[in-house]
Amino acid sequence: MSELKTDKNAVETQNGALMQNEVPVKLKKRELAYQGAILKVYRDYVEIKGKEAVWDFIHHDGAAAVLPVTDDGKILMVRQYRNALKRFTLEIPAGKVDSPDEPRVLCAFRELEEETGMKVNRPEDLEFLIRINTTVAFCDEEIDIFIARGLIKSHQHLDEDEEINVVPMELEKLLEMIYKGEIKDGKTVAAITAYAVKYNRKNG
Repeated sequence: MSELKTDKNAVETQNGALMQNEVPVKLKKRELAYQGAILKVYRDYVEIKGKEAVWDFIHHDGAAAVLPVTDDGKILMVRQYRNALKRFTLEIPAGKVDSPDEPRVLCAFRELEEETGMKVNRPEDLEFLIRINTTVAFCDEEIDIFIARGLIKSHQHLDEDEEINVVPMELEKLLEMIYKGEIKDGKTVAAITAYAVKYNRKNG
């Protein structure tokens, strides 16, 4: 068996995570190229290994998502049209924070009711599950994902341009759809698989 080669600048911490003890890229200048409703696109001028390059960088203020679990163990999914993919997707409820300093648990609390028409009594009733970066190559978007139990019936509060249908589904069916490539949304795949692992639920 060949020996695994590792980066000499990588050090292993006590929790097993790999950290870099020096930053290989120097940011020389950052220019705002475009600002949209939820994104800011920058042009980064960097120096790497003594050479200059221009990289795209997209800033996102952050988001939260929630995995709603009904009393009988089903997961409430939302079906909505995604323009970037030109098709409908099946996802967990999620949304962008209202401001960069808004606690993400408050964002998750709000999005749960707005998108599913169900709620919990307090933000503190949400259980933190995982935190993910969605697109590490060029975007700093970070999403906190929570679990919601003890759901209380309310009603949806959708934006004018939103049309969202709520679909209760069994965890085992969702895992099957992930393995078949029928669910590919990153936050949804991460949330469902993390939930299944945490609570020892297996496909089939």
